[in-house]
Amino acid sequence: MSPKKGVERKRGNRLGFWLFRIAAKIFGLRGAYGLLYFVCLYYVIFDRAAVAASMAYVRRRFPDHGMLRRQFDVYLLFVNQGESLIDRYYVAAGGSDIELELLGYEKIMNHLAEGQKGMIFLTAHVGNWQVATTALGKLNRAVYLMMRPEDNAAVKEALNIDNERETIKVLYTDGSLGGVVEALKAIGQGGIVSIMGDRTYGYGSREALLLGGSVRFPYGAFSLAAAARCPVAVLLSAKVGVKKYVTDISHVINPPGGVRGGKEAEVAACVQEFARILEEYAIHHPYQWFVFRDMWQGND
Repeated sequence: MSPKKGVERKRGNRLGFWLFRIAAKIFGLRGAYGLLYFVCLYYVIFDRAAVAASMAYVRRRFPDHGMLRRQFDVYLLFVNQGESLIDRYYVAAGGSDIELELLGYEKIMNHLAEGQKGMIFLTAHVGNWQVATTALGKLNRAVYLMMRPEDNAAVKEALNIDNERETIKVLYTDGSLGGVVEALKAIGQGGIVSIMGDRTYGYGSREALLLGGSVRFPYGAFSLAAAARCPVAVLLSAKVGVKKYVTDISHVINPPGGVRGGKEAEVAACVQEFARILEEYAIHHPYQWFVFRDMWQGND
């Protein structure tokens, strides 16, 4: 099935990134964070679309909060995402004093040691994916990111997404086969393929329960895992200090192995397990949920 091409508003511009970059160089990360309190207040007041999309999550994560408290919840989401973006720039610019704790290292190394193949890492728009992929360097495997071409030039330039090709390669999904052939080859050669798993972009999806409501997640990662006969590890990161992140790769989902109807049921179970892990993340790190859209719209 061909993906639908929707128009998604991009936030962030060169001037904004330049201001945060200068603030980080002069005042350090804390100084750059200080600017966020004013910038994010602007977005809460004037970017009603972003606030409405964030409220879909806030209402479910904080059902007991009143209207004013939920506005503050959205504000904290914006501030935390801003810190994540600044940290991404900091890491991409060569900041080497970010402490990275990797959970599940031994478990993943045991999986990789069982054969010559690599595996799939499934992540989402929570925490900081760039810091998370940096932590994967400890696995001593080539890392491939399956992603759509970045169409926001300011974000692409500021985060140096395409400047790490020696250690992190990009497999773009806008081709006829969506990068599947290249991904299978990378896994067969022992590489790690990282896939964003919380947005369908028109691809095949399955229904799952998340925070008390029904959502749809793409199942492509699990179909790819079945074809490659490799496990899927959920890749999540969380900021736990000014310069400390915890990256968790301890959750491993076995690939579907059934046939026909049985395989369909296994795929659905895999998608639901991914949703369960994300819900657990939201419980422990509620303000690092950066899926700024209504995932439940039309699915309840």
